[in-house]
Amino acid sequence: MTSGLYPSPLLLLLCLLHVSGETCPSVCLCISDTVSCSSSGLAKLPQSLPSFSITLDLSHNHLSWLGPGSFSIMPQLENLRMAHNQLSVLGHGVFKNASGLRHLDLSSNRLHVVEQHYFQGLWKLEELLLFNNKITQVEASTLSGLSSLKKAYFSLNKITHFPFFSIQDHSHPFLTMLDLSSNRMSNLPWEDVKALPRLVQRGLYLHNNTLICDCSMYSVFWHWDLRGYDSVTNFADEHTCSIYGDQRASIQFLQYNRFFHNCTVEKAVSQPVTVLLSSVLVTDGDKVRLDCQTSLSKDSADLSFTWLSPSKGYITKTRINDTLISLFPNGTLEIQAAKVNDSGQYVCTAVNIKHSLNATREVNVTVLQPVGESFNTGYTTLLGCVVTMVFILMYLYLTPCRCNCCKQPKCLAVPVATYDQNTLKSAVSPSIGDHRKLQTNKHVAFMEPMISEEGTEWTPES
Repeated sequence: MTSGLYPSPLLLLLCLLHVSGETCPSVCLCISDTVSCSSSGLAKLPQSLPSFSITLDLSHNHLSWLGPGSFSIMPQLENLRMAHNQLSVLGHGVFKNASGLRHLDLSSNRLHVVEQHYFQGLWKLEELLLFNNKITQVEASTLSGLSSLKKAYFSLNKITHFPFFSIQDHSHPFLTMLDLSSNRMSNLPWEDVKALPRLVQRGLYLHNNTLICDCSMYSVFWHWDLRGYDSVTNFADEHTCSIYGDQRASIQFLQYNRFFHNCTVEKAVSQPVTVLLSSVLVTDGDKVRLDCQTSLSKDSADLSFTWLSPSKGYITKTRINDTLISLFPNGTLEIQAAKVNDSGQYVCTAVNIKHSLNATREVNVTVLQPVGESFNTGYTTLLGCVVTMVFILMYLYLTPCRCNCCKQPKCLAVPVATYDQNTLKSAVSPSIGDHRKLQTNKHVAFMEPMISEEGTEWTPES
């Protein structure tokens, strides 16, 4: 009776299989929220892609063009892989309704120009891969609006100019990797490069380019090498420049810098130290003040500040659980009496809600123990070992006499007459005639005083 009202489990399973067969293209593999159409010989996008997909793999195909709204039916899409295709251009609005993208791989294609409309609306994009294309130009506003971008790869292309000026603290606060290696850049706007946020400079890769040797170029790399940036130190042999633009006269300028002896290297910090101070060294118990100077500081009236500390967690104006910590309206964090466990990295985030902008600042704090406490447990243990060794040596070489007479200063050992080894009797009371006999095998005996039954000492007389 109930079988007429409710479908059987077998019928439900058949329905699910039928639906999944309709939503997943026959040339693709659909597992959970992942759709893989890799190496399927596709020349255009499949017609029916699952709308619930989070990851879509279209790599190693023959796609040459993407039209407007190509992924509009996939609003939950986060990872899109289209490497090793034949894409030479992207139409307007390709990623419309796909603003949730976080990872976009367009590497190993045939793109020539990265136009400013390519990535519009992708404000959540964190990783962009464009290496191994045929790119010669990146338009000025290409990266505008990518406020969540962390890593961008443009290596192995033919880029001659790049819009460094479009990357600033407030526009790309999370960008830590910008790979422009193995391109054809010779004259870079070094003033724009030096104006890049510090995190971007640390992760800027420029090796294997056709740089022209000059003092401006050398000054930038000299400072990066001095600060130990991995992008420079890990590729020291691959940083080359040509003298007077002649590619045949190329030198490894980080290894052989004699050509730049006449160059004047600027100071590493050109602004006041109080503003650019990124590390603080204090003693236990001292007062510490950490500023939150960022590119948004000029609009401090519209800013809200949040500090992330290693020992206290998040600190805001309304969330301070320690009476020894204060957060001022300008974002400055004050610690009344710093402790050793307060050491670590402090990160301040300034947010301008009105303009939807944010910027971060990092400060490394090291709290040292007072000078009086520098004599730590290790030294105490070492001192204890030395003292113990001295006492052992004193015990071995300066131990007093243990005989019973030592306790009685008046007690003197009394030598008795020599005795012959053959007969004890003649040794105790020798006769005059035996005197010559006693000249050989003689020994001296010391006898302790004997106590008689009456308690008085008795000493044998010679």
